[in-house]
Amino acid sequence: MRKTKIICTLGPATEKTETIRQLIARGADVFRLNMSHASRESVREIVPRIRKLANELGRPIGILLDTQGPAIRTGPLKTPVVLNKGDILEFTVRGAKKTEKKSVEVNYDKFANDVSVGDTVLVDNGLIKLVVVEKKKNRVLCRVITPAALGSRRHINLPGIHISLPPLTKKDIADVDLGAKLGVDFVALSFVRKPSDLTELRNLLQRKKSKACVMAKIEDQAAVESIEEMIRAADMVMVARGDLGIEVPMEELPLIQRRIVKNCIRLGKPVVVATHLLESMINNRVPTRAEITDVANATFEQADAIMLSGETTVGHYPVECVEVLNRVAARIERSGGAGYAEAAILEDARQKTVAAAVVLANSLPRSKIIVFTRHGTMARNTSNLRPQRATIFAFTPSEEVRRQLSICWGVYPIRIDFSADPNVTIKTAQKYLRDQKMTTPGDNLVIVSDSVSDGTRSDCVHLRTAQ
Repeated sequence: MRKTKIICTLGPATEKTETIRQLIARGADVFRLNMSHASRESVREIVPRIRKLANELGRPIGILLDTQGPAIRTGPLKTPVVLNKGDILEFTVRGAKKTEKKSVEVNYDKFANDVSVGDTVLVDNGLIKLVVVEKKKNRVLCRVITPAALGSRRHINLPGIHISLPPLTKKDIADVDLGAKLGVDFVALSFVRKPSDLTELRNLLQRKKSKACVMAKIEDQAAVESIEEMIRAADMVMVARGDLGIEVPMEELPLIQRRIVKNCIRLGKPVVVATHLLESMINNRVPTRAEITDVANATFEQADAIMLSGETTVGHYPVECVEVLNRVAARIERSGGAGYAEAAILEDARQKTVAAAVVLANSLPRSKIIVFTRHGTMARNTSNLRPQRATIFAFTPSEEVRRQLSICWGVYPIRIDFSADPNVTIKTAQKYLRDQKMTTPGDNLVIVSDSVSDGTRSDCVHLRTAQ
């Protein structure tokens, strides 16, 4: 079984029921709803369809709601503005009167307050580079460094500049409210800058009675500079290489990715590598060799999941993209991994119990790890230690936990009812695996469960042989 999970972003190319069915059948584990583009009406309609298809196909499919976040964008334009090198482009805020021939509004009222003369301004995913040359009350004049055509509502990056926007906009709050009502499994916070931003999202979810996991999207310099604190504050982390690659020097990006993945595994938090994995497959049926190597590197680093964005929202070959990720990841996993789990921090007795199970499984041929978990913690602890060969079968009585484990490396989550007698629950799990042909006679089953002795319940690891 493939251990690295696959996340697909849904969009116009994949919103049909049959296409979603094919994505699940080819190996998608989680579907992402990008609230920068998706409407609430479309989300309200598509979530129940995903749930229905997952039930039909017997797959634990998670749903990730990705907030737009405090994005800074240019205003609408009737026609693109052609920018030549050396031109002056004027940004206006608060309805300021335009004074330059080439001028565009900005949706961020404090834009003129936050930037300084000499600062770099990047527009449209970094395609347009400008330098601030003059500031006036509600206007900022910039000199064009890289020529291009500026279209409507383009994203603005301000590398290294502290901005005063709140972590959750009014739109984000409304989107999270809808996600809570629909029972999404994960909520990602875009442009997170400090740990308290994640606390604000977590408090919002708690007020909405949602148990969704909080994902920190690392996509600016401030987040990178306090990465360990960010990881500790989040339930899981995304290396959002699109905006991050604009915010930091390009040669630093692979090192930052490795640093984040390594620290997430050390601190026991699931980590996703996202953006541009198979960008050329938006238009081409076959990926580039460089893209295959990029996917292979993320798999070798043992990221929990790898994510498709434009490839499955507007691309011509979304199903083929999932097939490529499935094929490459499965092959690279057989060659071993980077071994970052050797530095994993084991802070409590339950983590050390799981570590003993993983050591035992690694020492035995044909081993499988069976974990019983009510809240997902023991399964995530097991996943974080990256067993060398054994698949982790996580049994839980909660459908919600089953879906949340869909993003964790090496975990195959299964829902069963738990008995008051742990031995009965273990026998039920063994029968399930035998009936589904997930184990064969003679397999070594390393079981992490609780046991009852003299009325006392305690965690234990024991070894059984599959029948």
